[in-house]
Amino acid sequence: MKVQALLNKDSYSKATGRGLLAGVIGGLAGTAVKSLVEHFLPVRKIEQRSAQIKIVDDLSTKITGSPISVQNEELAEQLVNFPIGASVGAAYGFGKKDNDELNIKDGIILGSSTWITTHETSLPLMGLEPKPTDVPIRMQMNELFAHVLFGITTEVVRSTVLQRLNERN
Repeated sequence: MKVQALLNKDSYSKATGRGLLAGVIGGLAGTAVKSLVEHFLPVRKIEQRSAQIKIVDDLSTKITGSPISVQNEELAEQLVNFPIGASVGAAYGFGKKDNDELNIKDGIILGSSTWITTHETSLPLMGLEPKPTDVPIRMQMNELFAHVLFGITTEVVRSTVLQRLNERN
């Protein structure tokens, strides 16, 4: 399918494609902002390895027989964060494919629900992060703040990109 055909605004599949594209771009931008915030605000204890590192380290050990080197951990962490952010953004963009209006509240909901479903529930249940009761409240709030900024950024970029795509018609 040609890109120009995707951008035309006359079918469900084309609206879906535009929504997904806007969401992916928004999710990538949101992930960049979240990563930047987490670079300055501590979201875990210094000696604690992130869930992303644990996953990639396990995969690396299974494939190569050795864990990730310490100097590659930051890169490996982002190799998990960006695809997840793009996927969350794509799902979000699909859900809002027919609505190009900016709604900051939706972004706040996206970010906070992403935080709750990962850091407060699924990651601790899988043993990849400590239980929320074992994490200092300040670090939890830093993580929540980073996720809310992820959601807001995703919504702002998604809305802007979708508006531009819809105007091309």
